[in-house]
Amino acid sequence: MQKGESKQAGSEGEIGRGDANGTGNPREDGYVPDRFFEIRFESIGGLGAHAAGQILATSAVLGLRMNGAHFSSYGSEKKGSVVRSFVRVGPSELPVRTSAPVETPDAIVVFHKALLKSPVAFAGLKPDGTIIYTSPPGEPVPPAIAGLPATVRVARVDALQIAGDERSRPNAVLLGALCALFPFLETEVVLDYLGKEFEKKHPAAVQSNEKAFRRGAAELELVSIDGGGEESIPSTRFEPLWGYETAPIGGVLPRPGNSAWNDLSTARMGWIPVFDEERCIHCALCDLVCPDYCFVWKADRDTGVPTETRLMGIDYRYCKGCMRCIESCPTGALTRETEKSGMADALRVPLFPEIIA
Repeated sequence: MQKGESKQAGSEGEIGRGDANGTGNPREDGYVPDRFFEIRFESIGGLGAHAAGQILATSAVLGLRMNGAHFSSYGSEKKGSVVRSFVRVGPSELPVRTSAPVETPDAIVVFHKALLKSPVAFAGLKPDGTIIYTSPPGEPVPPAIAGLPATVRVARVDALQIAGDERSRPNAVLLGALCALFPFLETEVVLDYLGKEFEKKHPAAVQSNEKAFRRGAAELELVSIDGGGEESIPSTRFEPLWGYETAPIGGVLPRPGNSAWNDLSTARMGWIPVFDEERCIHCALCDLVCPDYCFVWKADRDTGVPTETRLMGIDYRYCKGCMRCIESCPTGALTRETEKSGMADALRVPLFPEIIA
C-alpha cells in the first residue's frame, strides 16, 4: 500500500499487538495477560475524554472482571483546555501499584486533529502501539502521523462528523473505534456501561450514543504509513512548567504580552466562521461580541478618512468557533462552514504578523 492509503479495520487480521518490551505473549485480541494494558486519551475540554476513560475502566473492572485504574489530568475544565485521561486494565490478580500518568501507552486516542501539531500527543507510544485520530476519510495523512515509526498501527475515524450526525459526542465514536481494534474490550460490555452512564440524567442520549459508538467501530479505517524505524517514541513527563520551586519570585511575568502566542484553534468542534468581504458593511458587530478578538482590521486609505477601518479577515489561531459573530452579523458576511484540512491556514489573516506570521 502507498503512503496514506487506507482500508477498513479488521480486513487483514491486524488485530493483536505485541508487547514492546518482550514481556508476555499477546492474545489474538490484543491483550497481554501478564501486564497492564495502558491507554492515553489526548483531548480538549468538551469532547468527553474524562467520561470515556471512566466508562472504559468501569466496564473493564465491573463488566469484564479485570483489574484497572483511571484518572484524568486537566486544568480549569473549560472548553478548549488540554485534557488527558489515563486508563490501565489488566488481570484481576495483578495489583495496581502506580497512580502515575501513562507515559508509555499501548494505545493513544487523539480526540482533536489540532492536537497532532504537538509531539506531546505521541510521546512514549510503543513501537508496536496503536494510535487513533479523528479525521474525515480521504484527507491526506498529517505529517506528524506519517513520521511515526512504520511499526505503529494507525487508524482514523471522523469522530466529529459522526457525533454531529448522531447528536452524540466524539467520545462515544472513539470508544467504538477502540473496542473494534482491541476486541478484549468487549463491545457489548463497554456499550452497556456507556448506556448506564447516561440513562438516568440523559436518557434521550442513550440511543444516540449507541449509534455513534457502532458507527465508530464500523467506519474506522486503518491507514498505511511509511514511517521511520522501530524505536519507541521518547516519553514526556506531564509536569507543570512552573511549580513552587520554579515559579518566578513575586509573581512576575517574564513574558509580558504572552497571550499573543496562545493557540485556541483546538477549541473548535469542526466548524469555522468564513468571511465574505463583498457582503460586509464593516459595522464591527462581530468584533463587539467576539470573546477573543480574532478579527483583523485595517485603516481604509481609499476613502481619505484615516479613522475609518475595514474588516480584512479572521486570525483563526484565536478563533474558538463559538459562532457568536455569525449570530450578530446583519448581512450574512459571516457563515458557518465545515472546517476541512488546511482550510483555516488558507483563509487566515494574521493579527500580529510582526510576531506570528
